[in-house]
Amino acid sequence: MRSKSNKPKRQWGSDRRRALPVVAPVASESTMLIGQLAIVVTVIGWVLFIVTTLTRTSITGSPDRPSLGLATISYMAIMTLLACSALAYLTTRLGYYSRTRSHRRATRTELGQTAEGGAPKLNVLIPSYQEDERVNRMTVLSAALQEYPDLEVTLLIDDPPTPKYRRAAEMLQSAQALPEQIMALLAVPKQRVHDALDLFDTTFIEGRESTPEDVLEVAVEYDAASQWLRDYAAAYEIADHTDQFFVDRVLLTLADDMSGSAEALRAAAADGEALTERQLRFMLRRLMWTFGARINGFQRKRYVSLSHEPNKAMNLNSYIGLMGGEYREIAVPGGGIALLKTDHEPDIAVRNPDYILTLDADSLLLPEYCLRIVHLLERREHVKVAVAQAPYTSFPGATTRLERMAGATTDLQYMVHQGMTHYDATFWVGANAILRKAAIDDLADVSHDGDWAITRYISDRTVIEDTESSIDLGVHGWRLLNYPERLSYSATPPDFGALAIQRQRWANGGLLILPALWRQLKARRARGERTRLGELFLRINYMASIAWSSTALLFLLLYQFNDRLISPLVLLISIPYFLMMAIDLKHCGYRRSDVFGLYGFNLVLLGVNLAGVGASLLQLLVGGRPAFKRTPKVRSRTTPGLSFIVLPYVFVAFSIWTLTMDLGRDRWVNVALAGLNAATATYAIVAYIGVGHSIVDVWTNVLSWLCKPQKQSRRARRAARRAAAAPQPAHWSQTLAYAPADGVRRGERRSTSRRDGSPADRRDGPDRRRGPGRRETDVATYMGRRATDRPSGTAEDAIASGPHPLRRAGDLPSDDIAPAADVLPAPTDPELEELT
Repeated sequence: MRSKSNKPKRQWGSDRRRALPVVAPVASESTMLIGQLAIVVTVIGWVLFIVTTLTRTSITGSPDRPSLGLATISYMAIMTLLACSALAYLTTRLGYYSRTRSHRRATRTELGQTAEGGAPKLNVLIPSYQEDERVNRMTVLSAALQEYPDLEVTLLIDDPPTPKYRRAAEMLQSAQALPEQIMALLAVPKQRVHDALDLFDTTFIEGRESTPEDVLEVAVEYDAASQWLRDYAAAYEIADHTDQFFVDRVLLTLADDMSGSAEALRAAAADGEALTERQLRFMLRRLMWTFGARINGFQRKRYVSLSHEPNKAMNLNSYIGLMGGEYREIAVPGGGIALLKTDHEPDIAVRNPDYILTLDADSLLLPEYCLRIVHLLERREHVKVAVAQAPYTSFPGATTRLERMAGATTDLQYMVHQGMTHYDATFWVGANAILRKAAIDDLADVSHDGDWAITRYISDRTVIEDTESSIDLGVHGWRLLNYPERLSYSATPPDFGALAIQRQRWANGGLLILPALWRQLKARRARGERTRLGELFLRINYMASIAWSSTALLFLLLYQFNDRLISPLVLLISIPYFLMMAIDLKHCGYRRSDVFGLYGFNLVLLGVNLAGVGASLLQLLVGGRPAFKRTPKVRSRTTPGLSFIVLPYVFVAFSIWTLTMDLGRDRWVNVALAGLNAATATYAIVAYIGVGHSIVDVWTNVLSWLCKPQKQSRRARRAARRAAAAPQPAHWSQTLAYAPADGVRRGERRSTSRRDGSPADRRDGPDRRRGPGRRETDVATYMGRRATDRPSGTAEDAIASGPHPLRRAGDLPSDDIAPAADVLPAPTDPELEELT
């Protein structure tokens, strides 16, 4: 009997959809015609708006005609930018529907040829930072249960290696134990299939012909595998709709597929048909591929030789940089462990795969993801494709109205990304993607952090590392491709605080990456390649539209333009956009009327988007790298920043004030727009944020300002400074390994706290209450170290110099974390935990 935990209560208006089909239905001729007509109407509306605006103005100005001054030009520019965003959406949706008409799904026979003919090596990398064990388990299992011959799954555990609180220690321990647990779980069906293959090889060793009885024996193995999956699904704990989706669309779908194969084999045997030895062996090997993945874990923060910068990109880069090498764990003088290459007796060996699948810890893959996309990449016409992906879809069955609406934006973005591929304007979507290792090697950029070489493949200059890396790959002549099937799903934030953190991160970085597009254009011209205007337009819109649309909307709200500039032709630009969006929402399983809720949803996120844009501009001015803020995945609510709570109310109040003012001036177009804004934003506040939650969140932010930790007295601070300045006794390893001329004074023992994970782990933990607008200390100040604080030679130099105190890590006390009982108890309020 399936185990069920206490599920969260469902709000009124929550999601009741079923999962969308893997392959989208083919678009009809009428759908294509309506989409083309919407583009034509939008362009005509914009042209008429510009012409009529210019004809109604004069250079000098008059009482009846506004002057062609800054206000008029600004108004026309704002409307032009908004029209560009609308046109980009209409164009990409048309590209999506065109791809539904041209897509041909590969048959199982074609996929089998790729798998059987020496499939390329594939490594799955799952970066995880303080994730719940349930989240990690689902993601790892969905990756491990892929029908792929040579698959290795690695959980990249980025938790602090020495956690401060009990809950953090428990999460780390569960993450460390998870790979071995799943390997033990899958060992049961794997061993059965292995024994069946051995028996099969023994039976056919003399080359005898297969019989219907042999076919039935293979069918029995498929029935057994299917039953094992059903038994595991029945016992799986269902905590929320994501668990239900995992059981239904991963475990039970795979079980149904195996049952269907068993039925087909029995039907063939009943007809007296005997499959060939090769066919039967292939059927058994399919089962072995499904349960035969190798699963392991890796913690980069255990090693001083790897980067500890707190972001997903460097977590991936650290492991990618180890690929193709064998390493020994060496204890470094002063503390810490380093990974050094070796030719014999390695402690760690990392293979060099042909492809790398990056998968977020809150995402799931359907069982055919890997085989279908690798099959695509192996085709001759795609040899220059560096990244192939199936953009993620939202999980159906969201329990809150906000999560449902956030899922709607995710599903519309799926259509946009698929449409951008139609115009060769694909961007890498970081939740899941298969990367060609040869292409990633082209991006290698080596820098040094102290004594250690740090290689960056995926750029970490911004928090949207996937977007910037897409441009970098284009500079090197590589292309990107979206596979037109729904094969991956990812979680959406269930509350406004978590959503604000996610959307602020998404809005941050696009403006910084935009100049890199010019480098891509120059590189293409140097190779004699042309860039289509449609591709360039869509790429610019993708990176800059959040900035210009948010800023344009803010100007329209705050600046009172001359009422003679307001034209009903604006509706001719906007109405096709909203009508097509309503059709697309229905296509994705939502209601057409949700377009109004989506409009209000975007209005209450205006402050969040502006904060992300402002962070980009600030980084452009002062440099450095932004602090990476992960999206919290907790059962309780996340408290948003005070400004993000207050701004939607200010927006509604200002819209109502504008409405009352324009009523007396007979500005009916302004009245209609202000009334629409006030009504939809008010609905969004009540439905998605909650008035009661807003009051609680404002009070929580005020308390966090009023209640500060008590400072040390001046005398205590002076004593601490004197103690820090006093020379420390030399560590014995430094005394033996280094001479005074080596650049390390014996009285200055090198602290390992800068590389043991403590300062670098400043990301928001799952239960940490920190407003997204609150400033975090720049990570670069933590990671930088002066040359006088470390030995001048490298660890390799110390090893090569003869007798030295460096020893194998196995000779040292274990660096594993203390048991949960030996660490500090968790604070009373888990939301106030400050995870190290």
